[in-house]
Amino acid sequence: MENGNGTAITISGLSKAFGSVKAVDGLNLEVPDGSICALLGPSGCGKTTTLRLVAGFERPDDGSVQIGDRVVTGPSTFIPPERRRIGMVFQDYALFPHYDVAGNVAYALGRNRSAERVSEILRLVGLEEIADRRPDQLSGGQQQRIALARALAPTPEVILLDEPFSNLDAALRAEVRAETRQILRAANVTAVFVTHDQEEALSLADTVAVMNDGLIEQVGTPEEVYGRPATRWVANFLGDAEVLPGTVSAGQVECELARLSLNPGFEGPCDIVIRPESIAIAAAASGSRGDEHEGIVVDREFYGHDQLVVVELPSGLRIRSRSAGFPAWHPGDRVRVWLDGPVNVMSPSQ
Repeated sequence: MENGNGTAITISGLSKAFGSVKAVDGLNLEVPDGSICALLGPSGCGKTTTLRLVAGFERPDDGSVQIGDRVVTGPSTFIPPERRRIGMVFQDYALFPHYDVAGNVAYALGRNRSAERVSEILRLVGLEEIADRRPDQLSGGQQQRIALARALAPTPEVILLDEPFSNLDAALRAEVRAETRQILRAANVTAVFVTHDQEEALSLADTVAVMNDGLIEQVGTPEEVYGRPATRWVANFLGDAEVLPGTVSAGQVECELARLSLNPGFEGPCDIVIRPESIAIAAAASGSRGDEHEGIVVDREFYGHDQLVVVELPSGLRIRSRSAGFPAWHPGDRVRVWLDGPVNVMSPSQ
């Protein structure tokens, strides 16, 4: 059920302290109905506490949580977890080892157990043919899907997932992420998941809420938070970034690497945040564009599908360029460097 403005979850001024440590500090967030939202941040930033407050496993010190059109936590309201119509997928999946797959899913239905509903959910997650197996007979990816099926079985308004892929091998995570997204989409359910993994958040979520020290630093689409970070902290947390000093004047932004026609809304000193994929390189002898700089490759990290190349300019400034794996660059190569992608201009106070 959604409220009038199409918002599945509304969090307002949510705070929670454990002793002298403020885990969540006046947090505000709206999650659109039917979307997948990632709470992304480093360990200790408050993301799991936020999830537990939404679920009702913790009581906040202040603030409110609204799910659909119901306030489930507020100054004079506290609805227990079992009455919030929330499905929960725990980090360790919390499966019952003595139940088979069908039994684990059926348990979530309580007194309303229906073999038809169990079969329907198992078809949704692609496990109907192994309904009689026990959890210890399944792979990590299959166990994750059982946990998701159990959470979806009672038709909740919201699914909450706490670091759902952390127990999987790196090679399996991408596959299971894609499967999870397809299942959530097919179920047409709103989902919020906690992760410290930037790639996980950017690849799976529709909305990313980047958390730091109990607060949300920025909320936006994956493209927005990565390409237009609101603060230096977000820029650095979400991936490699070059931060070059520059100046804004009369709609022009100038730094050592380029002069750009941009109007960030202020004038004077600035910082220009550039992702390595926005910096292009080519062989020094391959022609001239007129807007490039010469440099020397001083380091390289080769990943096969791409490479991260460190180039030193004549001034001594070192910048990183991410490009396809070929042509391969090596230390000592003379190259031309130019800006070939979006940048973000920040004031010194951001």
